[in-house]
Amino acid sequence: MTPIELRASLGLAGLYALRMLGMFLILPVFAVYAGKLPGGDNHTMVGLAFGAYGLTQALLQLPFGMWSDRVGRKKVIYIGLALFAVGSVMCAMADHVAWLIVGRAVQGAGAISAAITALLADLTREENRTKAMAMIGGSIASTFAISLVAAPTLAAWIGLPGIFLLTAGLTIAAMIGVKQIIPNPTISRFHSDAEISATRLPAVLRNPQLLRMNYGVFALHAAQMAMFTVMPLLLTQLGGLELTHHWWVYLPVVLVGFVLMVPAVIYGEKKQHLKEVFIFAISLMLLAQLGMALYMPNLTMIVVWLSVYFIAFNILEATQPSLISKIAPSDAKGTAMGVYNTCQSLSMFLGSAIAGWLYQQHGSVTAIFLLCAALMVIWLFFAAGMQPPLPVKTQMFHIGDNWEGSAQALSVKLAAIDGVKEAVVLIDERVALLKVLQTGWDEAAARQLIEETAGLTTPSAP
Repeated sequence: MTPIELRASLGLAGLYALRMLGMFLILPVFAVYAGKLPGGDNHTMVGLAFGAYGLTQALLQLPFGMWSDRVGRKKVIYIGLALFAVGSVMCAMADHVAWLIVGRAVQGAGAISAAITALLADLTREENRTKAMAMIGGSIASTFAISLVAAPTLAAWIGLPGIFLLTAGLTIAAMIGVKQIIPNPTISRFHSDAEISATRLPAVLRNPQLLRMNYGVFALHAAQMAMFTVMPLLLTQLGGLELTHHWWVYLPVVLVGFVLMVPAVIYGEKKQHLKEVFIFAISLMLLAQLGMALYMPNLTMIVVWLSVYFIAFNILEATQPSLISKIAPSDAKGTAMGVYNTCQSLSMFLGSAIAGWLYQQHGSVTAIFLLCAALMVIWLFFAAGMQPPLPVKTQMFHIGDNWEGSAQALSVKLAAIDGVKEAVVLIDERVALLKVLQTGWDEAAARQLIEETAGLTTPSAP
């Protein structure tokens, strides 16, 4: 990476992490603190407040991404961050759960994830795009783990309103960082690998393999939000732990989940058993949900089932984007990820809202976890019919900015190279997208062909 690419990648990864911090920091504490507000005795309202963020995020995420193509990436990011800051202040000032719902909805309206990804694509060369995206993925995972451990103590110091005000302050600092740290792209164009295309959307929505992935992320995050709607209450009431000590539970279970996730993912990728690992993790998640529903008499069993949950969750969270990349057509990867992310956001709203309603109706968590178990059973059925993914990866090559040859002819020639499973040349984006075997493909032949046929030029630093 060039210094500018590294600066852009790290800066945008930090911005994305901050964006997720507003959601993650409240996960372990929201149910307890929101319950103390007027109206907080209505668990349906608390569930709606918890998940309202996801509803507006789901509705506006794709439109904001498309809007950034027309008016500019940074302008959309500034508007989104401003909405997020305003929503955070509204949540901090809320004197009733109803106003907390409104504030959370405004927070989610700052749906800039797609715009950030598009800006990252503008600022990185094709050969470094995967590394840059990995930085964002790593920042999200780190933020999630840190938030689960830090939030209970932070909430004890400054309360839930203080966390929202802290988030607002950090968001304003992020706006300054976008201005001072993130470079302005020399050229801003559409990127099929990072953005959603309306023309490719119908094909993505009809793809049965991608539909399986979309249901999977919906089930996974609906169950996550349902669990965190009631888990803080369980740790306090059933486990006998003060909220400030909840990190005693979260820290070890998150660490166990991360440590055991790594070998499972490596085995799936390197040994080409990704489907088997995937199905195993769904089965493990089903076991965790059934355990929470049917046998959770004390703190010890809460820790046991949470450990099983986080092992499964971390494996699934790591493998699903990889599967999307392998399954999606090369020129529709961004569209597939956009739909996937929208399903994730929508599930956050529905998972917490339904969990809150069930807890209000029944006064226990059994129905909630049984519903989550049912989601896993359906997911297990869909995953069993999934085609084992090919051991492929995506490679991108820049083609000459002034080349005007036949994209179709070049695509056919590239597809004929050993180890290339799919090839498409996109003239408007000046890029050749190849889906190739992870080992044993003839990269030298591809580079030579592009240089000879398409006039490959070495891209200048963005």
